[in-house]
Amino acid sequence: MSNNPEIETGLSEALVRRISADKKEPEWMLQKRLTALKMYNEKPLPDWGPSLDGLDLENMIYYVSPEVAEKTEWKELPKEISDTFDKLGIPAAERDYLGGVGAQYDSGVVYHRIKKELSDKGVIFENMDVALEKYPDLVKKYFMTSCVPASYHKFTMLHGAVWSGGTFIYVPKGVKVALPLQAYFRMNREGSAQFEHTLIIADEGSSVEYIEGCSAPRYNSSSLHAGCVELWVHKGAKIKYLSIENWSRNTYNLNTKKALVYEDGEVQWVNGNLGSAVTMLYPASVLLGERAKSDNLGIVFAGAGQVQDSGSKVFHVAPNTTSTIRSKSISKDGGISNYRGLVQIAKAAIDSHSSVVCDALILDDLSQSNTYPSIKNENNRVEISHEAKVGKISAAEIFYLQSRGISENEAERMIISGFVDPIVKALPFEYAIELNKLIELEMNGQG
Repeated sequence: MSNNPEIETGLSEALVRRISADKKEPEWMLQKRLTALKMYNEKPLPDWGPSLDGLDLENMIYYVSPEVAEKTEWKELPKEISDTFDKLGIPAAERDYLGGVGAQYDSGVVYHRIKKELSDKGVIFENMDVALEKYPDLVKKYFMTSCVPASYHKFTMLHGAVWSGGTFIYVPKGVKVALPLQAYFRMNREGSAQFEHTLIIADEGSSVEYIEGCSAPRYNSSSLHAGCVELWVHKGAKIKYLSIENWSRNTYNLNTKKALVYEDGEVQWVNGNLGSAVTMLYPASVLLGERAKSDNLGIVFAGAGQVQDSGSKVFHVAPNTTSTIRSKSISKDGGISNYRGLVQIAKAAIDSHSSVVCDALILDDLSQSNTYPSIKNENNRVEISHEAKVGKISAAEIFYLQSRGISENEAERMIISGFVDPIVKALPFEYAIELNKLIELEMNGQG
């Protein structure tokens, strides 16, 4: 137990009840939390993937309130918090580019705002705590039900027990949200965990683009990020989900992301993962309706002391469904990058198509790149392809560029820039610049 009575270390039923009471939640949510806690206590840690030995779950702080009521005006935030987000460019991005912004600091959302023209169309953009209060029936229908139930795995059980904050988006039938919506999550306290919940519902024929950014300062003790993302893509709808996660090297990033995609629906995942000690992240799409589509594009950077274990999962349930997975990784200074993916095609999913392409770039003899693909197919009327390439920057490429008057460092930077170009092109301009800067910092050992 910490010296501050409001900051409790370790996990208990009393803490779960306090979180629910602090948020004035309905009884059904408390019971959902307590059921998840019971499952978590009975479930062992996963026995596969990278080691979690450095994760101190016993002494973790699972709930940190910022003690700031949510604001709709940036100038009303305390200076310490506004300065943090100012440095990340959040207010400028909102003014220039975004249709709405949310900002979470530790366990609480401190700022949330949506442009009036979107709210006038019936678009709901709230933090999850407020959404539960304002729209309890809608939240109850979708929150951790058939998309990501708490029983999904050990860390969704933990998430279901202690989740706090996050984003709730509902787009009505036929509404096209032209400007992206964004949320930024900052984990600021040492030895703490963050469990934000993102729930996006795109009703029939609607579309929305959502951008998520994450960061944390570097401390000596371990931190945990175990958020959850649930996407509901109804008939003919489209969700584009973009995420740049730049957690510090003491953070274990064990995030869960999943989409349910119905007839003629489409989901696009674009992920950039840098930082963190260990990442285990596998965005999943379940293609439930005919002609549903999923596209996953991801880049990871593994530097010294890092294990980036990531990939994608796609389940083809209905006929004429399509999925593409494009994964790129860069390993440097002993970093380890693993692609771990699954494509599963059911007996009913005739005339479906799936393509998986994994490209890995290893920058020295200390680093590693591994691929663990899995394909499970139950019918013959499908097209499945998998391609994997692992390579190093060749001396010939460097020599060629140097012969044109380019320095060795600049030549290496240009080759890496070309390698990540498909990811960069998929991002909005401001975020493409941010990703390039983050990769350059990692290359220079400043990540």
